Amino acid sequence: MVSTYTANLAASLTAESLQSPIDSAKDLAKQTDIEYGCLNGGSTCKFFQNSEDVIYQQMWNNMATNPKVFTKSNPEGIQRVVNSKGGYAFFMESTSIEYVIERNCGLAKIGGELDSKSYGIGLRKGSPYTNELNGALLKLQEAGVLHKLKTRWWKEKGAKNCAASRNAPTQAKPLTLANVLGVFVVLIAGLFLATIMAFIEFIWSSRKLFMNKNVDMLSQLKNEAASSFSRRGIKSNLGAGNSMRSIHSGYFTPRLSRRGTRNKASLILNKFC
Repeated sequence: MVSTYTANLAASLTAESLQSPIDSAKDLAKQTDIEYGCLNGGSTCKFFQNSEDVIYQQMWNNMATNPKVFTKSNPEGIQRVVNSKGGYAFFMESTSIEYVIERNCGLAKIGGELDSKSYGIGLRKGSPYTNELNGALLKLQEAGVLHKLKTRWWKEKGAKNCAASRNAPTQAKPLTLANVLGVFVVLIAGLFLATIMAFIEFIWSSRKLFMNKNVDMLSQLKNEAASSFSRRGIKSNLGAGNSMRSIHSGYFTPRLSRRGTRNKASLILNKFC
């Protein structure tokens, strides 16, 4: 029983350190323990509101019926995630999330992108600079300049190398009294049951003492208890007639018809006692 408990304890501790409760937006929709929200009136909020996906519609209905999950700004949502300690999730643009999690190692991006849209530069309709800007941005993207700029300002300037700390192996949590309390409970319960069974067995083996009225019950119980805990204890056979034995100097001698034979038996017993 103790071995089974120890094996189950090790398995539960391993699963606790490896299992993540939320891996995607669909996992959030299937549970009710963790609240989730977004910037009120932002693009992410509009995405959920106008989405035709069943899961996203369900999530929007949950957020709409609980207005307190909405925030007035992205920093407010980030701070609520930090303060909730795993009880709140905040939806935000992926580019902003990547910037934040490089500077706060206690935050993480869960799952993939809900929707993919590119940033653009707004110009007046029919502006003569539209084609020139499109051509310049395309050349910068092909040359890798945009990627270098993002790496410089997202992952280098002010970043804390949080990716390395997240990929590092997690340390095992120390065992507390609550983790091993069951072992002591099982041990104490086993000792208690063993004591009861030993007492019942002792009473059952001494049942003849209670049936014989000519025997000093207290002294005989003491002798029975002594014989139970010692290999050299004195045992008495409470039979009747010729099978009755008498005590002589700490050992038993059978009642024999001839005195010489009885003394011979006594000498043999003395030799081996």
